[in-house]
Amino acid sequence: MRTIAVTLFFCTLALLVACSQPAPPHLAAAPPKPGVPAVPPEISSVAQSMLGSEAEVLVFGDLAHTGRQQVLAINRLAKTPASADPGILVTRAALAENNGGKWMEVFRCDEHLKNPSGFLGGTPITAVTGWRLQYQQNAERGLQLYFTPLESPGGGHIPTIGVRWNPKVKRYQSLDRNLERFLSEVPTLDRFYSHLK
Repeated sequence: MRTIAVTLFFCTLALLVACSQPAPPHLAAAPPKPGVPAVPPEISSVAQSMLGSEAEVLVFGDLAHTGRQQVLAINRLAKTPASADPGILVTRAALAENNGGKWMEVFRCDEHLKNPSGFLGGTPITAVTGWRLQYQQNAERGLQLYFTPLESPGGGHIPTIGVRWNPKVKRYQSLDRNLERFLSEVPTLDRFYSHLK
């Protein structure tokens, strides 16, 4: 009985000593990572004008090697699905380019992939509500984007669509399955019906 009382006494004493010590100081906000430039206010403003207040700038600069500033902004998916593959999960993404002091949208990903000339080739006909985005900056070809629908768009096959700047036509276009040739845009996404006799 005496052993239990002594043990309880020391446990109580240890608890009181631990509670009487000052709390550890809170850590200051982490400094920005070296090599990652802060986003200038103008770039943030462009991103918010394209995608709203939830816009996040992923990358900016001369992304397409055209001598013009561009910005890639996204709206992240609010809730990550359990079966999601690695990558950046987005509901929307947009690219804008500064052309003579005026920012213009040159690419958009929402329910479909499109540029000012129309829907990108290879875009699913059915609306896509979430995409997995992967991107890389290539020294020769510039920014390369890869979009994969988070859910199967009707046909059972989930394609990954490559997108990059086409210097011949001076706009972002999708690539074929081998990621070698550019695909032309289509003005509308309609289902084609054929009547068989």
